[in-house]
Amino acid sequence: MAKKKEPAFEEQLALLEGIVRELDSDELPLEKAIESYEKGVKLSFALNKTLEEAQRKIEVLTQTARDDYRAEPFDEKLD
Repeated sequence: MAKKKEPAFEEQLALLEGIVRELDSDELPLEKAIESYEKGVKLSFALNKTLEEAQRKIEVLTQTARDDYRAEPFDEKLD
């Protein structure tokens, strides 16, 4: 059986944002709020894993010309 393809990072992030809005609305019954919270936690862990993998890829691509590995943190500039 074919493995179900995971939604793209952006889709998962949008789902998580929707869950947060839903939980912030204070209009959910308790059981639905707990279910949504659990789904949000799982999405959060999946998104974090994706970001960590991306960071590792960036570190691997940051090599010196002599090909010796040098891990450098990704410097996110906020302009």
